[in-house]
Amino acid sequence: MIADIFIKRPITAIVSSVVIVLVGLIALSTLPVAQYPDVTPPTVTVSGNFTGADAQTVEQTTTTPIETQINGTPGMTYMSSNSTSSGQSSINVVFDVGTDVNIAALDVQNRVSVAEPTLPDAVKRLGLTVRKRQPSIMIALALYSPNGTHDAQFIGNYANIYLKDAIQRVKGVGDIVTRADDFSMRIWLNPGKLAALKMTPADISAALAEQNLQIAAGTVGGNPQPNSQSFEYSVLTNSRLNTQAEFEDIIVRTSPDQGSIVYLKDVARVELGKFDYSINALVNGKPAAFVLIYQAPGANALDTYDGVMKALGKLKASFPNDIDYLIPLETASVVRVSIEEVLHTFAEAMILVVLVVFLFLQNWRATLIPILAIPVSLIGTFIFFIPFGFTINTLTLFAFVLAIGIVVDDAIVVVEAVQHNIDHEKLSPKKATKKAMKEISGPVIAIALILAAVFVPVSFVPGIVGRLYQQFAITIAVSVLLSAFVALSLTPALCTILLKPSKGANEKKNLLEKFFDGFNKWFDGLSQKYTNGVAKWIKATPLVMVMMVCLFVGLFFLFNNKPTGFIPIEDEGRLYVTYEMAEATSTTRNVAMIKEIMERIKAIPEVRVVGGLAGLNIVSFSNKPNVGTMFVNLHPWAEREGAEHHVQAVIAEIRKRTADIKEARIMPISPPAIPGLGATSGFTFELQQSTSTDDIQQFEAVSKKFLAAVNQRPEIGVAFTFFNARTPSYQIDVDREKTKKFGVKISDVYSSLSTLLGSSYVNDFNLYGRNFRVMVQADSTYRSSMDKIENFYVRNAQGNMIPMASLITSKLIETPSLISHYNIYRSIEINGTPKPGYSSGQAIQALREVAETLPDGYSYEFSGMSSEEIKAGNSTTLIFSISILFVFLFLAALYESWSIPFSVLFAVPIGAFGSILTLTFMPNLSNNIYAQIGLITLIGLAAKNAILIVEFAKERVDNGMELVAATLQAVQLRLRPIIMTSLAFILGVLPLAFASGAAAESRKTIGWTVFGGMLAATSLAIFVVPVLFVAIEKIALRKKLRKIEKGEIEEED
Repeated sequence: MIADIFIKRPITAIVSSVVIVLVGLIALSTLPVAQYPDVTPPTVTVSGNFTGADAQTVEQTTTTPIETQINGTPGMTYMSSNSTSSGQSSINVVFDVGTDVNIAALDVQNRVSVAEPTLPDAVKRLGLTVRKRQPSIMIALALYSPNGTHDAQFIGNYANIYLKDAIQRVKGVGDIVTRADDFSMRIWLNPGKLAALKMTPADISAALAEQNLQIAAGTVGGNPQPNSQSFEYSVLTNSRLNTQAEFEDIIVRTSPDQGSIVYLKDVARVELGKFDYSINALVNGKPAAFVLIYQAPGANALDTYDGVMKALGKLKASFPNDIDYLIPLETASVVRVSIEEVLHTFAEAMILVVLVVFLFLQNWRATLIPILAIPVSLIGTFIFFIPFGFTINTLTLFAFVLAIGIVVDDAIVVVEAVQHNIDHEKLSPKKATKKAMKEISGPVIAIALILAAVFVPVSFVPGIVGRLYQQFAITIAVSVLLSAFVALSLTPALCTILLKPSKGANEKKNLLEKFFDGFNKWFDGLSQKYTNGVAKWIKATPLVMVMMVCLFVGLFFLFNNKPTGFIPIEDEGRLYVTYEMAEATSTTRNVAMIKEIMERIKAIPEVRVVGGLAGLNIVSFSNKPNVGTMFVNLHPWAEREGAEHHVQAVIAEIRKRTADIKEARIMPISPPAIPGLGATSGFTFELQQSTSTDDIQQFEAVSKKFLAAVNQRPEIGVAFTFFNARTPSYQIDVDREKTKKFGVKISDVYSSLSTLLGSSYVNDFNLYGRNFRVMVQADSTYRSSMDKIENFYVRNAQGNMIPMASLITSKLIETPSLISHYNIYRSIEINGTPKPGYSSGQAIQALREVAETLPDGYSYEFSGMSSEEIKAGNSTTLIFSISILFVFLFLAALYESWSIPFSVLFAVPIGAFGSILTLTFMPNLSNNIYAQIGLITLIGLAAKNAILIVEFAKERVDNGMELVAATLQAVQLRLRPIIMTSLAFILGVLPLAFASGAAAESRKTIGWTVFGGMLAATSLAIFVVPVLFVAIEKIALRKKLRKIEKGEIEEED
């Protein structure tokens, strides 16, 4: 056996373990750190701008043509888009987890370029951007002026010109979106003056295009040169205009016969202003510029955050006076804190395990041996992280916490057996070790293979759930296999060196040894009682069978009644507050509203920073003038311990403090459990208009009816949508016949309207080394209301000015200001959360039931976290079945018997019963992913205790001992290691069960599941397993005897 080699060569054993630890430490130093495994699906976004267009125009001319081309890109799971009344089109293409985002972005880019020729010129001129990025914001950085000496325009341009590029270069930063003001040369036209001079907006645009140019003027004395040429000179011109004064002096018309000149400043007001006046960012109530930083796919979250902070620290030294920054949103500290918390838990578990081992082994030398097995098994596991592509995240760390209790087991079993041989058989440590290893090498390998077998099938589950399970399962499986190697190499080698005989009964003892004597006597008594108990249970086998049937029925009912969930809502230390005002609300009123709400939120003691963007809806990530979003960053977890300071309590407080604001619907939302899966926690439902030809108002009516029905359901806490098809708008119709009678070109009417009311982009100018846009539009006083259009004129073929009001009619209508698509169909996104006491699984089922009543032509899909939960739901049962099947097959091979594995496997439902009972008594924990991970761990652990009993009993039966006597001897001998290993494990998970702080829900769920299950598996299964073993063996023996009898009869023939 392998153990013999290492018993003979202890230094080799020690060296091999030291090498494993060293290589593991080197691997550890290179691994990325994240909150979760890389489960965020890669996303590619396409955005374009059709300045001045309404939502339906953007949808029909820009979004749909691009979507039809992108549809069906390899690896795409779904695509969603928004077309807004501010002229923006944004398309999100989401790919399967594991898709190479670089290839995906290239595929999308190629398909967009196919669609490009069909798009409006205005969209093509401003350009389409294709970006790959993580879908969730990593850091929202707000640059502001604490004393208010700088305005938003200065701050915004400072952020765009100096800050953005420096941060973009930080390793791990994928993409940066600035919500900050860009400079623009604004030409504010006066329509009255233009009409008096018989001029149109088109004349102004033409003059700008003619006189603001970028010319390559060549060189003087360029090649080919005559022989006498001595110098070459580059020629520069003043073709490109850069200052306000230069633009004001552009000549827009001349009359050579009269010698008169009209300058741009005569018909327009020229101003160095902003390109986009709809951006209004605030932080703690002060004007700000927002820089939204996205992490690059596959980057290390903590390193990226530290890199950004370091870069900001350097940049801050050169900030202008009275410029500073705040961070209203960041997702890195929750990673750091939750990992620190798990490490604390890990240390606590380690201490408890050491104490349990010491209590049973009763001397420090013996205790040291299993304790040394822990670092070798765990640190060695990191070596395998690199080929598997794993990260250090909360799930792999949970696996390590659970593994402490498991990896110590094999070593305990070995030490226990060796010490037993030294004390009772009076052998030397070397001989005792050899004898022990002959007996227990089999079970050690069996336990390791079975535990690994439980976790291997889990790693083949598809999708995001597979990724979550995989990292957990493989980590435990590898550490268990390593611990088996340690138990066969390092442990026996150390046993020969460290173990000594225990003191005899008459030797002088110290206080601790006296305590241990007392403990041993008590334990021997307990052991005897247990053995007698098992003997009684064996006699009452039918009753035990009845009890098992009841347990199965109970298990089924408890599982059915326990609400299921996907990933619990954690206290991430941050939240969003989004609000919506009446449709067509002006930006001015919106800014006043965001200031009002911000002030109230800032007063809540748990809140550290509030930053907000008026005009942005974070749920659909779209722009509308009547919405806004605030990012709320809470104080660190250490400063707000207790449920009353939890993020859910803060949400309730925000609701209370803003309840009296009637002109806005205010919604505090916690972020999704896994960043990047949807925009909010809870469910995401897409109501689609698939084959129906209804107009958008009828679609809205269907959605309202559906929402009303959903909100009647008991499972739904709140369901809401931001969709609205009733934004007041004006429909302007041009009388084509009349226009032509007046000799006016119809296109002139439309282009004048577009320039004066919308704006038109003419060309560029240079400032601070950057290019900015020149925009032409009517001055704000000439477009504040519909009757101002009377001042607009167009020129006919004779050069006369015709009032526009005589050529058009206008009426007030209602239209949507945001149109969304999901997989090309028009869709309405419905978000919401389940009612307390119900789980997301029940909420999804309720939505499905209500959706059955939808009219023909309408369909639905789930998006974000909900779609992943549905994909996962079906796989859980399968995982359990395969895991149990694997254990069965391994056991059958181990015992060369199809019947014995059943006696081991019956320990599994007992463990599952314990854990579901524990979860039932803890109503705030749902049967979610973490509970399921715990249950999978239990399959292996419950089976492990049973193996220890069955292995010893079978060995004795095979050696000719009577069945019941053999079983009773096995249970008496194995009680100590079983109690010891189980107690080490149960106490090891206690720190998880009593967790608090960042990401505590997941730790509690996994902790209580395993705690309850192991308690049941240890206390109840150690009685049931021997009973079943005896019963099954008796049946097997009867069959054998019958066969022998038949064989004898055949021989007589």
